[in-house]
Amino acid sequence: MRKFKWTNKPLFVATMLLLAAATQAQTTADDETRISITSQGVAGPSGAIAERKTTRNEHKALTLTGNRGKPIRSKEQQESAAKSSSTASTANTPNTDFWFYTADVELFSDFDRDGFFSGIDLLFDVDTVYAVADVYAVVYLSYEYGPWNEYAETEDFTIFGTSANDEYVIETELVSGYPTGNYDILIELYDTFDNSLVAIIGPEDTSELSVLPLEDINRDSVAPGTTQVVVNSGGGGSLSWFLLLGLAGVVTLARKD
Repeated sequence: MRKFKWTNKPLFVATMLLLAAATQAQTTADDETRISITSQGVAGPSGAIAERKTTRNEHKALTLTGNRGKPIRSKEQQESAAKSSSTASTANTPNTDFWFYTADVELFSDFDRDGFFSGIDLLFDVDTVYAVADVYAVVYLSYEYGPWNEYAETEDFTIFGTSANDEYVIETELVSGYPTGNYDILIELYDTFDNSLVAIIGPEDTSELSVLPLEDINRDSVAPGTTQVVVNSGGGGSLSWFLLLGLAGVVTLARKD
């Protein structure tokens, strides 16, 4: 399934787009705190969150440049494991007891209709060789193939062998700190028993997690400054009628939609 869905847009958005003459300056992410609103929970029969828990997340400014290696958390976890003599030989050995069966993304909320969305609906299904296991996930975004930046962490949740009834959903609205561009997503899975990293899925594993056109809500909006249109009966009448005809066209197209 692929990746974008439209939400209903009020008519005034189209009207404002027709009249807007000033564009909103893009804020650099160098010192901009990242804020997002995340709802999460086990998916119900329809794929929606069955019991929703919503949190406000705040992270340091997005790291835009640099090598895209391991995310900070998994890197620290593996380095810590490598220091222990009992786990040094297995610190970098893949865990075959857990794996991602699938991951799916739908994007939503593109109010300015520029093709960049401010909402991420992420669903994934994790399987294990065990009958029951408690896990949690950490999710990252990479801006234009830059370093991984953590943006969400789940609550502990339970998976049941290879059941298809334990899918997990993370819905995130990017509020600020995410410049317009293409992003990739990476998901890490951790065992709650010892906080060990047990599975990873990212853009190299599925195209669903790659090249996602995103921007935060502050950038996903019509510019607040607009040109005032003055309609008069003097020499500017032809221009005024042109603008009125344009507005009428927008209304007509909106009604057809």
